[in-house]
Amino acid sequence: MLKRRPIIIDTDPGIDDAVAIAAAVFCESLDVKLISTVSGNVSINHTTKNAQKLIEFFGKDIPVAQGASKPLIKQLEDASHIHGETGMAGYEFPEPTKELHEKNSIEAMRDVILNSEEKITIVPIGPLTNIALLLKTYPEVKENIEEIVLMGGSSGRGNHTPAAEFNIYADPEAAKIVFAQGVKIVVCPLDVTSIATLDLETINKLRDMNKVGEMFYSLFNHYRGGSVSKGGLKMHDLTTIAYLDKPELFEKVETFVDVETTPGYTEGFMIVDFRGVYKKEANATFCTEINVEEFRKWMLNIFENIKF
Repeated sequence: MLKRRPIIIDTDPGIDDAVAIAAAVFCESLDVKLISTVSGNVSINHTTKNAQKLIEFFGKDIPVAQGASKPLIKQLEDASHIHGETGMAGYEFPEPTKELHEKNSIEAMRDVILNSEEKITIVPIGPLTNIALLLKTYPEVKENIEEIVLMGGSSGRGNHTPAAEFNIYADPEAAKIVFAQGVKIVVCPLDVTSIATLDLETINKLRDMNKVGEMFYSLFNHYRGGSVSKGGLKMHDLTTIAYLDKPELFEKVETFVDVETTPGYTEGFMIVDFRGVYKKEANATFCTEINVEEFRKWMLNIFENIKF
């Protein structure tokens, strides 16, 4: 029997978040223990309700805990211009019927991590507010974290500002804290997520597979993260799940990563020291390339095995 890897997903759904969550909960090699929500793509009320709706739609019994409603220091800026006002416009989900986890996501993550016999992998696919709060409030959890596999950052230009990718820009102080904690970190940055697209052929195959595929096809019609006619729809967050299940799809390097927090043009800029200029010890595995065709095949393989 395949041993399943226990993970916590920290998320701000968001359409590409929704695809990542679906891939994770239906991936045979992963065991999703908790969904933690954070403000980011849209407000915390929307991201939390979206997560609840998705888990119930998928027929899964996974607890959803609500996390931070705003960044550590800066003002909240969302990405509703990409994902729509609610984050998942385009499909009429039933209202969720299950109650939220009785604890906030920081407490809930702490409990899952400390009570697990196996080390837990954390998968943040939104701003890193919750993860920074967890690691600073309960540093003892670090001993039972296998690694953090996150979507965020870039070794070059950003997608929210010229210098910064959205997840890192949304809470740069939190990101800086996370990279300084000595926990093993894997970064799926814009370097790979910008080319990890779904083309029209893949999207049409997904639409015709099952109810889940139909739902995503409807959402994609409201998603402005790329263009089917110009390179495809960008599935930023899905790359983290692909990395967990099929790391051989990626090329990567060990390097030092830090985050600029000074307000202004470079706020949220990710420093990726490929050449070792700063003489700092590597603190992250940074993905630099992805096999796009195999990525698409991998995604379709997961979704075609969904039986409703």
